[in-house]
Amino acid sequence: MFKNTNKGKFIVFEGLDGSGQSTQADLLKDFLLEKRCEIILTKESTIDSEAGKIIRKVLNKKLNISSKKLQELFTQDRKEHLENTIIPALKQGKIVISDRYFFSSFAFGAADGLDLEWLIEINNSFLLPDIIFLLEVKPEACIKRIEGKGLKKTLFEERKKLEKAWQVYRKLPERFNNMYVVNGEKSINEVFKNIKKIVKGKLNL
Repeated sequence: MFKNTNKGKFIVFEGLDGSGQSTQADLLKDFLLEKRCEIILTKESTIDSEAGKIIRKVLNKKLNISSKKLQELFTQDRKEHLENTIIPALKQGKIVISDRYFFSSFAFGAADGLDLEWLIEINNSFLLPDIIFLLEVKPEACIKRIEGKGLKKTLFEERKKLEKAWQVYRKLPERFNNMYVVNGEKSINEVFKNIKKIVKGKLNL
């Protein structure tokens, strides 16, 4: 993995499904736009690449493939995402905010029975984010949020898998020193207040 040496900054939101990372990514985008920053808000998996289209079918339980093949598809999609969207924007001095990145592969891939070190290895040639926010929300709270929205559960949105994924997520700050664990069970505004404080300090806003 290599550090970002471009003018722009790369910020990633991570957490279990239902942890609120998409909401917080949107709020940060709006805040930084108010500060007259140039922003790209993006998401993994993408919907543009061929790998991303297959991933979507698997997550929606319309296609069944092995756990290993799924993670290889995530890696392929991520490579295109970096080359086509993230790195060009960073070179232009923009702030890129991504809703999920390879940390999701580590957590959910390991929860699906794959070796964590193998998952890290297949993502080892990719860019490290400048800031990673890991939203801490208990698996049971995430399930309640998902069910409360009335949405059909996707492949990983089951309590046992979420519990296993969280066990991996909670170990990641030991390996990535730019990862900030934020209590995601507070109100949306309180969560964002903590995120905003960190971003202002890191970006000198």
